[in-house]
Amino acid sequence: MCGMTTGRNSSRFVLAAVVAIGIAAGVAGAAPEEAPRPSFAWKDGAEVYAKICALCHETGVGPTLRGRGLDPTYIQLIVRHGNRAMPAFRASEIDDLSLEKLAEYVSKAEATK
Repeated sequence: MCGMTTGRNSSRFVLAAVVAIGIAAGVAGAAPEEAPRPSFAWKDGAEVYAKICALCHETGVGPTLRGRGLDPTYIQLIVRHGNRAMPAFRASEIDDLSLEKLAEYVSKAEATK
């Protein structure tokens, strides 16, 4: 009987060690990851418009946007998800803060003369 007790104790020790290692590995892997910082940041909504939107919306390819008083939420929705020929722009292309600035700019900008 003494040999069985030793065998059980060994098994329990091995099981406890495996569990402890698993918990330690899980805790180490659970450390919060830092969000990658963008290597590029848009200056403001006017810059985003001039460098991206104007290529179509100031050349007659897309509809005129400035001077229409479009709702900023609508603009953000269309930019992020696209609409017909308008492509969707990912957050890696226009981050959320820059998209907000772009929408405010477009909604308040006067029409091109």
